[in-house]
Amino acid sequence: MFTGIIEETGTVERVVDEPDGRRIRIATDDLSGFGHGDSISVGGVCLTVEEFGSDWFTAFTATETLEATTLDSVREGDEVNLERALPAEGRLDGHIVQGHVDTTTEVVAVEEVGEDWTYTFALPEGHEQYVAQKGSITLDGISLTVADVDDENGTFSVAVVPTTYELTTLSERAPGDRVNVEVDVVAKYVERLDTY
Repeated sequence: MFTGIIEETGTVERVVDEPDGRRIRIATDDLSGFGHGDSISVGGVCLTVEEFGSDWFTAFTATETLEATTLDSVREGDEVNLERALPAEGRLDGHIVQGHVDTTTEVVAVEEVGEDWTYTFALPEGHEQYVAQKGSITLDGISLTVADVDDENGTFSVAVVPTTYELTTLSERAPGDRVNVEVDVVAKYVERLDTY
């Protein structure tokens, strides 16, 4: 489990496409304390550490994962948000994030508002019912709060504070870019219970 509080942005050093997926090597600056088999969130996608050194690790992404996330288009030199799995005694600063990406969506607009930024995204098709004003949503692994939902235009927006803007890949996102979306798992369970 993760919290959506990004620890570092890593740099994709190598991408190797294979018949059943792709292997990615990512360089890190300060991220350590993980080992073979550990879970790590890469751009919001829960992956498993295969090999690692003091300032890098590799992970494999299966075809199914590539089809459901933006990792299908990641290239050498790209920055990705990183978060290690939450330890049992850790603080839950964001919200419950599984790293199980539901879908992707597109950036519609980016607007600087004072010291903050407002990002507007298309409501993710087939997942609109999980996006609620003041609810939690995970975008590229970042725990965010939905500021507004515009059902008429099919969009939702989030407010991004300077720290999040500076420490994550959101600062690189522009209209037309895709992002990974994980909706609040609690909302999915509530919907499931409501069917009984």
